Amino acid sequence: MLETSARLLRLLSLLQMHRDWSGTELAERLDVTTRTVRRDVDRLRELGYPISAAKGVTGGYRLGAGSTLPPLLLDDEEAVAVAVGLHTGATGPVAGIEEASARALSKMEQVLPARLRHRVGTLAEAMVAMPPRPGPTVDPAGLTSISAAIRAAEALRFDYVDHHGTGSRRAVEPHRLVFWGHRWYLVGWDVDRTDWRTFRVDRIRLRTPNGPRFTPRRPPDGDVTVYLRRTMGFEMWAYRSRLKVHAPASEIAGRIDGIVSPIDDRTCLLELASDSYAAVAFVAAILDVDFEVESPPELARHVRRLAQRFTEATTR
Repeated sequence: MLETSARLLRLLSLLQMHRDWSGTELAERLDVTTRTVRRDVDRLRELGYPISAAKGVTGGYRLGAGSTLPPLLLDDEEAVAVAVGLHTGATGPVAGIEEASARALSKMEQVLPARLRHRVGTLAEAMVAMPPRPGPTVDPAGLTSISAAIRAAEALRFDYVDHHGTGSRRAVEPHRLVFWGHRWYLVGWDVDRTDWRTFRVDRIRLRTPNGPRFTPRRPPDGDVTVYLRRTMGFEMWAYRSRLKVHAPASEIAGRIDGIVSPIDDRTCLLELASDSYAAVAFVAAILDVDFEVESPPELARHVRRLAQRFTEATTR
């Protein structure tokens, strides 16, 4: 049987697994009686852990959220993951978290066991933090406000400035926040335009209070990542190209940020979008497989000029 202090830590670890535990289940896990479980739960409550208890067949104990932050139990891998996140998080485009990250990391390193402190320290010594890319940052308060609206299914009202500098007032049913290319984006249903839209968070100025509650919609394209790849990774670029690639789709998908569609077991269609045909030719070259230009004719002419230039470079 576990000693009281060790048993309390074990009980807390079980309750942090985000599920309901019956008193019988906890008693079996801890090798104690259900009466002891009740006493231990009361001790944890006295220490500030908000543990709820429901009666009945489907009832049980659950660790909830309270008004203060009680101590958390992390296993070895979780502790290392948190430390690495604190090391690297300060270089992201979220303003004002550098000092807080340093304080949290310092507190964490003081209580890490020697074996974990060594792992984290070794990683920190091997890492080089590149300075953040120049560009706009976002306010963490704005991110949390948007996140809360997503969770509560409350519409957002905000002023927005697009990439042309044109301002507008928006009413949006928020769906997801996305971090892509050192930028934060909000994907949501634009109520006035009756369509899905993507907004740069750093260009959003929230208005209060939030709008009415709404029923969450199915994500665009069935998956928000598919939608973003289509709209931000494809439709936003001026140059569109189609290549017939002599390789299975499974070999090309994942290597290139484009749309890959199988034609048969040995060939596939690759659709690319970019800011120039030179970029498309570069992508086709690094694939290192045979291909045919299907469209547009301007890309075919560009590839022919490159082929002539490269041929002359090898025969001089």
